[in-house]
Amino acid sequence: MLSRIVEASARNPMFVALGVSVLVAWGLYAVANTPLDAIPDLSDVQVIVFTEYPGQAPRVVE
Repeated sequence: MLSRIVEASARNPMFVALGVSVLVAWGLYAVANTPLDAIPDLSDVQVIVFTEYPGQAPRVVE
């Protein structure tokens, strides 16, 4: 299958050039339109969990 793709590419160099041009244009568009956060949020994520464990100390539950 790979040899057929290589042969088809060798027979149609303009199609390959067009495909590469489309991919490069798509990549440039993606780079230009990707949002960039100048100051990213680096804070720790915290979750509060409420649970019951009757008769146990908080350290054991933690």
